[in-house]
Amino acid sequence: MTIALGPDWLDPEKLLTMLGPWMLVGLCLIIFAECGLLVGFFLPGDSLLFTAGLFVAAGHISTPLWLVCALLTVCAFVGNVCGYYIGRKAGPALFNKPESKIFKKEYVDKTQEFFDKYGPRAIVLARFVPIVRTFITAMAGVGRMDPKRYFTYSAIGGVAWAAGLTVLGYFLGQVEFIRKNLEITLIAIVLISVVPIIFEVIKARREKKSLLEEEADDITQVMEVQLQDDSTQIIPRVER
Repeated sequence: MTIALGPDWLDPEKLLTMLGPWMLVGLCLIIFAECGLLVGFFLPGDSLLFTAGLFVAAGHISTPLWLVCALLTVCAFVGNVCGYYIGRKAGPALFNKPESKIFKKEYVDKTQEFFDKYGPRAIVLARFVPIVRTFITAMAGVGRMDPKRYFTYSAIGGVAWAAGLTVLGYFLGQVEFIRKNLEITLIAIVLISVVPIIFEVIKARREKKSLLEEEADDITQVMEVQLQDDSTQIIPRVER
């Protein structure tokens, strides 16, 4: 067991090493599965991409960096396409079961609201969040998000995630400190990948708080005007 990454076979270095001459092929299949198949949610995508870049720099993967990045980006995108249509086709059958405790229709409604609120940002940011990147693509299909819109920003997210982390691993992997402290580096990558979502949550809470304060101010102003009107009203004198 490793401290950060669970079972030994999920350790990115050991996983890639076990694949031997099929290292790149296996890597592409893993990225495809994590992005498109619901069963791939447990795979170490972020750390695996970073380690792949390190392996290219070290010569363990002989394929040029640009080609590795291109292949991984395509696999990430194709995985999202498959995941989207899995959700679109299988979603209605899964979410029309009232007794289901996992596939609830309310999840579809909430996902649709999530996409409507954050739009393209949600698609791109989800790439960098473990587990979320696996399920959000199927949920986009279930929620009937516009395919053209989804695939466009999915491609942008795929380039930023698959190619970006691989290139990062290629250059940072040549730094001696990072090479000797790879596990700590991989933990940092996973933690950093969640930062954009944290910012979005904080931003959403601030916007909600600001909206509530504005509504409270409006109510206060209305009440003040009403009180002023009441105090200036002339009460007719009743003569006996």
